[in-house]
Amino acid sequence: MRFRFLIFITMQKPSIPEGTRDLGPEQVRKRTYIFDTLRAVFVKFGFQPLETPAMENLSTLTGKYGEEGDKLLFKILNNGDFLSGADAEALAAKNSAKLTSSIAKRGLRYDLTVPFARYVVMNRGTLSFPFKRYQIQPVWRADRPQRGRYREFFQCDVDVIGSESLLYEAELVQIYDEAFAKLNLPVVIKINNRKVLFGIAEAAGIPDRFTDMTVAIDKLDKVGIEGVRKELNERGIPDAAIETIEKILKTPDFQSLKPIFANSETGLQGLEELERVFQLLSKTPLSNELQFDVTLARGLSYYTGCIFEVAAKNYQMGSIGGGGRYADLTGVFGVPGLSGVGVSFGADRIYDVLEGLKLFPETLSESVKIMLASFDEPSFEYAFQCATELRAAGVAVEMYPEPGKLKKQFEYAAKRNIPFVAIIGDTEVASKTLTIKDQKTGEQWTAGVAEAAKRLL
Repeated sequence: MRFRFLIFITMQKPSIPEGTRDLGPEQVRKRTYIFDTLRAVFVKFGFQPLETPAMENLSTLTGKYGEEGDKLLFKILNNGDFLSGADAEALAAKNSAKLTSSIAKRGLRYDLTVPFARYVVMNRGTLSFPFKRYQIQPVWRADRPQRGRYREFFQCDVDVIGSESLLYEAELVQIYDEAFAKLNLPVVIKINNRKVLFGIAEAAGIPDRFTDMTVAIDKLDKVGIEGVRKELNERGIPDAAIETIEKILKTPDFQSLKPIFANSETGLQGLEELERVFQLLSKTPLSNELQFDVTLARGLSYYTGCIFEVAAKNYQMGSIGGGGRYADLTGVFGVPGLSGVGVSFGADRIYDVLEGLKLFPETLSESVKIMLASFDEPSFEYAFQCATELRAAGVAVEMYPEPGKLKKQFEYAAKRNIPFVAIIGDTEVASKTLTIKDQKTGEQWTAGVAEAAKRLL
């Protein structure tokens, strides 16, 4: 008796982790356009390139982003049998917070600023201060994915470390302004100061609850004033203090805060710093609006001075840039006293805004300048020679992989957004020329390879 065994193989549907994205050729070209535009501005202002590992020791990352940020760190399990060294008591109690330190020593970087500070401390003997660097790399956050918010995304950072000069705050405003002007994207550049926020806490009589207050205020654009009031209340902030905070958050300009901060030395210092930045920028025209925003808090706990945030005009999206001054970020790594300031560009959100407003240049979809189409084998071989010569001259060329009917070849060129097609037949082979058609205008012209290269370039 014969038995037949039927094996059913369940085909697994391919997928990617939630909050991540595949990027096709056109998307990569558009992102490269953003990166190249930003990089050119960064270099113009004297910043140098830097790259750091995707992984950092958890000891480097934790405690730098506040309680909210620490929850969003991606942890990497230890190599091999990670449970072999697990805290048995924490494992039995299902205490994930206590268990983590025994099963994970590394994590994916949350931002580029803390790794930058770590790099500065490790290499301080070889650096010239102030040290100015730019960095364009991906970061990871275990956030809830939503529109404009991803778990893997690129940041484009510029930071200066080793100087307390407010010149750099003014320059960072100029960098934001020029970069978005070059991207043809109108924005509002918002500025505040963490010392001003501390002044609010002092005016409200809750200086010891400063962090609770800023964490709540930082959510204003997401939950509204009612949501902020509710969170402040849940954090145990007295009603009288909440009323004072609400009143101050409606202040139209930082000059109006001076009498309110009469008894707050820190608050007044924050106002002086803002005044200095505006003074430096007063005689240098900006393409975009610079706006003081007393509600701007920036939840990251390492900010100590001026803070920034950028919002796109005419498009509903969260902030597309942000940053600020940090007085002693390197202190946690054993080197106190190195003040720094920097800002970040949210490349993924900038991409979404440019795409939504149709602001990407049309030419970005053209990865190839010309395609060579041939009728038969002799013209195909001649086309191959022409393609080699055109590429040597600097022209991006594609050949259709087989000779034959032109309709199919032209359809391919249209789908690839190739602007020119060279038609090669017996006449072109005999005369050593190319007959070139402009896909947009329909115009045709004939020329030798060298002349065609000049016209195409």
